Amino acid sequence: MKTYPEVRLRRLRLTAERRRLFDEPLPGPEKFIWPVFVKSGRNIKEPIDTLPGQFRYSIDTLLRDLEKPVRSGIGGILVFGLSDSHRKDRHGSEAWNARAPVQQAVKAIKKTYPQLMVFTDVCLCAYTGHGHCGPLRRDGQVDNDAACVSLARTAVSHAEAGADGVAPSAMMDGQVLTIRQALAQAGADDTLLMSYSTKFASSLYGPFREAEQSAPQKGDRQGYQASYRDAAQALRESELDEAEGADILMVKPALFYLDVMARLRPTTRLPIAAYNVSGEYSMLIAAADRGMGDLNAMVRESLFAIRRAGADLIISYWASRYDSIFAEGG
Repeated sequence: MKTYPEVRLRRLRLTAERRRLFDEPLPGPEKFIWPVFVKSGRNIKEPIDTLPGQFRYSIDTLLRDLEKPVRSGIGGILVFGLSDSHRKDRHGSEAWNARAPVQQAVKAIKKTYPQLMVFTDVCLCAYTGHGHCGPLRRDGQVDNDAACVSLARTAVSHAEAGADGVAPSAMMDGQVLTIRQALAQAGADDTLLMSYSTKFASSLYGPFREAEQSAPQKGDRQGYQASYRDAAQALRESELDEAEGADILMVKPALFYLDVMARLRPTTRLPIAAYNVSGEYSMLIAAADRGMGDLNAMVRESLFAIRRAGADLIISYWASRYDSIFAEGG
């Protein structure tokens, strides 16, 4: 192998023109999905303190704020619903109410932006009084099979409202198969199923749980979300979800689990989505606010790392600011 002085790799990156010639392109806006939070009411746009630049929306204000990211060409949105406290119960039954915020938001978004891909989060934690992702047994553990039935009802209600895809996030065994069968029985065979297939019990969800008001009232979710100390089992979750009928697999969080994504990539032909979660988003903002780096530059570098690890789609709060982030330095 030839070495210096014959080999000079700086030749390939010496100028901006050379770098542009050889570098891989940054992911375009069509590869991004923006997570949004919707609630009942009108003219509501509540800033989320732990997620600067993100808001809890009523449907009318969300439609207005969607105009700019839609114009930028983002690939889609992922809708999360908030439930009033008096509507929460131990089963999470508001999740499949046809008049709940998610279902109503899907209808309004598809009417206003018919070409925008709309995914919905399918879970129960924001709708249960205890904050867990399904009804609880007497021993305090989530009743897995009962949760699957409720998740399927929720997914069908979202599909009937017009969602292009549903994204189950509860990490219940068998949830993908149960939802896939329920969608087929409801005549919603064309609905995409994007599974949170490798979702870790992470410390990076704090800002999201504040935004969604969905933190568990007692205990935690380590009994059903994947352990970050057992990558083999976490990868097996994705293998099983593919076998059960998922159309898209997901690794969540993204930046702390790039190695897991890179290990998953050669094992599947399905598209892989990476969820660039709330804690990852807020950490970069906090670092920039303290003068530790240029925000847009750090965001671009982090998003390309996710792409490089094997993600086909990136679910990220940065999607709503795509034009400003990639306007320079790309």
